[in-house]
Amino acid sequence: MKALIIDDERLARSALRRLLKAHKDVDVVGEAAGPDEALRAIRKYLPEVIFLDVEMPGSSGFELLEKLEDVPEVIFTTAYDEYAVRAFEINALDYLVKPVTAERLASALDRAQKALGSTSASTAPTPTACTAAHQIFVRDKDRCWIVRLSDIVLMESEGNYTRLHFGANAPLVYRSLSAIEERLNPSSFFRANRAQIINLRCIQSVGSEIEGRLLVNLTSGKQVEISRRQAKRLRELLSF
Repeated sequence: MKALIIDDERLARSALRRLLKAHKDVDVVGEAAGPDEALRAIRKYLPEVIFLDVEMPGSSGFELLEKLEDVPEVIFTTAYDEYAVRAFEINALDYLVKPVTAERLASALDRAQKALGSTSASTAPTPTACTAAHQIFVRDKDRCWIVRLSDIVLMESEGNYTRLHFGANAPLVYRSLSAIEERLNPSSFFRANRAQIINLRCIQSVGSEIEGRLLVNLTSGKQVEISRRQAKRLRELLSF
């Protein structure tokens, strides 16, 4: 797996790199000492997992994640265990308190391998799969999440913003529905109408046709109307 180390402390980066040398399946593609450098490195190297310091000069690890179009698997590293609960609440892969031990690192890497294996298995081989995002960082007031796109049931446009529905949550994302749609895998997500995109894997049933439109029932209990124009495409996709 390709890994990137993000930490403003040079000694901490060196110590982690030394520990990672014992794991032959890990390729450390680079290091970054701050958020701006990290952002450039992530876009350049496309790491599968990042070791991310929570507190850095001028920004935090959480703020860095908010700037990413597609979020790699995240293993937080910090000297302060006060961030542990928050890190796991947002669905981070793991949380390592410095100084990092070989045992805890091995455990975190095992989680990473399982997560990456799960992501690969659930990704359909489409022509756009290489550019499609697989998870995003979402912040809504004081709450934040790392959300796998496969867990999102429904996306709804609210002006220049988009409301995401996953689990019992429905936070508002500061991106337009069209901007998000550009990074979605078309084999998994379907534009139901001008204001809504549904996860095809979350369709529970398709109701009767009304004036050329279809009513789709989602696993979340929500019902979405498919426009006349899109109803034909959905029939072809679902073969009915």
